[in-house]
Amino acid sequence: MGRVATAQDIPVYPPPAPLDTAGLGKSDAQTFANSQVVGMGPSKGLIVKYERIPGNFSIRSSGVGGVPDYRTDVSKNANLVIKAYAPLLNHPHLKLVLGLNYDRQEYQFREPATSDQYGLYGNIENKGLSIIGAQLAVIRPVDAVHWYLFRTKTELNGDYNSDELDINNYLKVTSEFIYGWKRSSTFAWGLGVQLGYVLGRQSIYPVLVYNRTFNPRWGVEALFPARVLVRRNLSPTSLLFAGYEVVSNNYNLKLRNTFPTPNNPAVRALELRQIDVKFRLRYEHELLSFLWTGVEAGYRYNYEFNAFDRTDNTRDRIINSQLGGTPYASLDLFIVPPRKLLQKAERSRK
Repeated sequence: MGRVATAQDIPVYPPPAPLDTAGLGKSDAQTFANSQVVGMGPSKGLIVKYERIPGNFSIRSSGVGGVPDYRTDVSKNANLVIKAYAPLLNHPHLKLVLGLNYDRQEYQFREPATSDQYGLYGNIENKGLSIIGAQLAVIRPVDAVHWYLFRTKTELNGDYNSDELDINNYLKVTSEFIYGWKRSSTFAWGLGVQLGYVLGRQSIYPVLVYNRTFNPRWGVEALFPARVLVRRNLSPTSLLFAGYEVVSNNYNLKLRNTFPTPNNPAVRALELRQIDVKFRLRYEHELLSFLWTGVEAGYRYNYEFNAFDRTDNTRDRIINSQLGGTPYASLDLFIVPPRKLLQKAERSRK
């Protein structure tokens, strides 16, 4: 998979009611459960985000089995993300949400490697790293307490251009199942498993959802181990978050020029596994009744940026790399259901 999509990336329609500042107990009675709690931000329908890591930071690569080492600085690292979510079915007992996403990550290096130095970074710089994906989420409220969610996602991840896209060479598939309990309008949690690429290679990972609003100002939104955020409700139209997120990417690369390794005289395809831990401070604010903005800043620690021989599916590790830690910043705009539409939906349920 590319960038990890989690259960909390998927909006639940209609979104939770606004935070009850007069008394949290008044809205506890709910007919159908879900993972959302009062106080959480509005559901996102369309998201456009641009992230940039300023300044230069190092990259250090150690070849395995005779592959040469390589060191340089990254002069640019930018990421554009576009996501869209739409409800296909919004029944009280069953909700289907379709999601589409496009990511493009770009690198520029001070001294790109030549073809005789395995050409990994030259390949990335010239073509960029792209993700095109689609997902379907099935959200099933069983009763007033129990709920479950199933999500499957397919993505095309790699350094392809539009004129050379080969689905078989770039396809990644992930799935997720979570079963949860809605204890009150302020507390929901769940347990599940994910078949994905959280730690680089495709494996089965445990998932813990923990969403809780403690009082009119403070709450926690977590999908452990991938993400934990502490939420501060500054006002009905402003939220502040602080915490961490594990961001994993898995790209397939098709090299222009082959290079030799001890186990393969002509490496022509690589699998690049990138794992970052981001320590985040995020602010969200309503601009219009249907339009919000998000500003985020933090520090990125790179855990892994390793390449594996994907020629004939041998999967031998041939390059060990790590990016230098560095601050980052991002800006995004997202469209939410208009307030009048939510009020109308709330009246229709009563």
